[in-house]
Amino acid sequence: MAFRFANVSGRATLLDPDDNCYDLARLTDHRLSSDPMVALADPAALHEAARGLAGAVADGTLADARADRRVGPPVPRPVNCFAVGLNYLAHAAESNVDLPASPLVFTKFPTCLVGPDHDIELNSTSADWEVELVVVIGSGGRDIAADDAWDHVAGLTIGQDISDRALQFAASPPHFDLGKSRDTYGPIGPVLVSVDAFDDPDDIRLWCEVDGDRRQDARTSQLIFNVPYLVSYLSGILSLQPGDIIFTGTPSGVGMATGTFLKPGDVVTSGIEGIGTMVNACR
Repeated sequence: MAFRFANVSGRATLLDPDDNCYDLARLTDHRLSSDPMVALADPAALHEAARGLAGAVADGTLADARADRRVGPPVPRPVNCFAVGLNYLAHAAESNVDLPASPLVFTKFPTCLVGPDHDIELNSTSADWEVELVVVIGSGGRDIAADDAWDHVAGLTIGQDISDRALQFAASPPHFDLGKSRDTYGPIGPVLVSVDAFDDPDDIRLWCEVDGDRRQDARTSQLIFNVPYLVSYLSGILSLQPGDIIFTGTPSGVGMATGTFLKPGDVVTSGIEGIGTMVNACR
């Protein structure tokens, strides 16, 4: 059975179709951990626990938890936080760069990760938005075949790869890692959704709005290097760990293409079908 997973007040939480919240440890009589990182390492147990939601007593609603800003990043402490640049044809074109022959992989340091309603703390006048599908590894491994890759994914969530363009391009070659890793520059959430909840996990719509103005709108079927390829590619280089996350790249429509950047008071709304939306105010 498909599951929807959240981090509410630092505790692993399952959600039913109506977005009622169920504390995982309480739901399972403490057979499963309340620590989101421990819980995500066993997707099979999460699938099984989701079957027990029918008739269970909820601990509250996701809406209330978000209103109180108690929803954190569903993956709060990944060992590895990968990101992929220039992974949509139109984004590569608007950036005026050649298409990569292999995935352009960099690190977003995990300390940048925040929840789906957290403020983005602007540190410059060149902060940019980049909505992305984020993949969360369930069972890790090395040398994973592309045909088996989806079996190693715990679920999918929304990410914003907020980018300080001035810092990113302050050196040559660019500081992709530092420019995208300032504190609060990695909102993810609001929930992680298991792969079996999607009709086609290789073709999902994602979008981004700034103050209600639609800036990005695309489908993951337009990725140059799709999720199975990325999982296989990365695992051919290093062992993937449970809870590792992969920002898979952003479509066209980023601010850098027009010289338009985020400013205090802006509200960034990021959405992916089947997952939901994040709403992050800039200050």
